[in-house]
Amino acid sequence: MGVHAMRNLPRLREIREDKAMSQRDLADVSGVAQSTIVELELNKREAQPSTTRKLAEALGVEPVDLMRKPERKGKR
Repeated sequence: MGVHAMRNLPRLREIREDKAMSQRDLADVSGVAQSTIVELELNKREAQPSTTRKLAEALGVEPVDLMRKPERKGKR
């Protein structure tokens, strides 16, 4: 299997907010601690692959979607 590297999730907050979920909602659905979600969104921590999978599943996206750079809104 591939390398099990920890990852930044730059789009976590954007996708969570697009789904109209609070951090608590996401924690409840994903099983990931709310404090972990806060730290991930603030880039104070990197996510384990298992955490990335749990969050992506709870948000209905692929893990890679959380790792992409945020889209610039209003600029094309």
